[in-house]
Amino acid sequence: MLKLTFLGTSAGVPTKQRNVTALAIECLNPYASSANQQNSKSHPWLLIDCGEGTQQQLLHTKLSLHQLTAICITHVHGDHCYGLPGLLASAAMSGRRQPLTLIAPKSIATLLDAIVLITELYLPFAIDFIAVEDTVEGQVGKVDIALNEQHQLTIDITPLSHRVSSHGFGITQNISRRTLNTAKLIAAGIPASHLWGSLQQGQDVVTDEGQQLNSTDYVNHETQRTRVVVAGDNDSPELLSAAVIDADLLVHEATYTTDVLTKIQAKNPDFDPMHSSARLVGEFAHNSGIQNLILTHFSARYQSFENPNSSTPNMAHIRADAQSGYQGNLWLAADFAQYIVNGASDLTNNQKHDRVQYLGPARDHEK
Repeated sequence: MLKLTFLGTSAGVPTKQRNVTALAIECLNPYASSANQQNSKSHPWLLIDCGEGTQQQLLHTKLSLHQLTAICITHVHGDHCYGLPGLLASAAMSGRRQPLTLIAPKSIATLLDAIVLITELYLPFAIDFIAVEDTVEGQVGKVDIALNEQHQLTIDITPLSHRVSSHGFGITQNISRRTLNTAKLIAAGIPASHLWGSLQQGQDVVTDEGQQLNSTDYVNHETQRTRVVVAGDNDSPELLSAAVIDADLLVHEATYTTDVLTKIQAKNPDFDPMHSSARLVGEFAHNSGIQNLILTHFSARYQSFENPNSSTPNMAHIRADAQSGYQGNLWLAADFAQYIVNGASDLTNNQKHDRVQYLGPARDHEK
C-alpha cells in the first residue's frame, strides 16, 4: 500500500488555501506488525517535488525527515524546487545522518552546490544524486531502492512536454511475504518446533528422525504490487501511455480548464504555458483505461470551493471540465488531503475499481 499526502497543490504561486507543489508518498507494509503500522514516523516515504514552504507543511503531518528515503524533482521551475535547500538544512539540524537519494535534473545539483557555497550550508549526510538526464537517455529509466529484503521500490522515469525538461515518476512498490503451510506440516506429521521457523525463512532442514524437509514444499510466496504514476508539468498526457499500464492511480496536473487555457494561448500566440487542461487529462485517462485519477497543480485563479453556478473560477469548473471526458474515480487534490492506494492482488473484481480511498485531511490527525 502507498499513502499519499498532498503538501502543496497550487500552480506557480501559493494561495491562502494552497501551497505550491509537493507530494509525500508513504510506503506501507501491510504485513508489518500493527505497532509499526500505527507509528507513522517508522514508515519510509518519498517526496515528489519540493516547492517553497514544503517543510512548513510537513509540520502539520506526522512525517519525519529521518524516514525520508528519496526526493524526486520533476523539473526546475521554482514552484517545484525552491523549498529543497531549506528542507535539507532542516533535516541536517534535526540530526539526520543516513544518506538520502535525490533524483532530479542536473541543474538541481548546481543549485545545491551554490547554496552550500554561498550560505555555508553543512549537510552531515551524503546525498546520492541521480540525474534524470543520465537515467532517462531518451527512454524510460529505472531506479531500484531496497527498503528491506521483502520491501522493494522501483522508480521509473518518463520524459514529458513542458517549457523546460520535465518528467513523470512511476512508483512501484513490491512487498513479498513467506507464509508457512502449517496444515500441510501437521498432515505430514511434522510437529511445531524451531524447524518451522527455519522453513519459513527459506531454509531446508532435517528432522531428528533424519527426514529432509525442503522449504519450497511448505512455504507459500505472496507479493503485493502497488503502482502510482505522478506527472510533472506536462501538456501532452499521452506521453505517459506506457507508464500508466497496470497503474493503480495517476496523479497529473490540471492547471486550467479548457476554455481558460484556450484564451491564454489565443491572447499571446508567442507564449504557450505548456500545461494540461482538466479535460485533456480526463480524456487521456479515459482512453487509457485508468480507473483512478487525482488532479492537482491548479492555477491560483481557481478558488477552493465548489459551486458550478458561480461566476468565480472554482473547483467545480475544474471537475466539470475533467468529467466531460472521464467517468472514472476522480479526486481534486487539496493541501493535506490523504489517500491510500491498495494494489493487493487478492482484491475482487469489484474491489479493484476502489483501489484508491480518500482518508481525509492530515491536519485532522495532528497530535
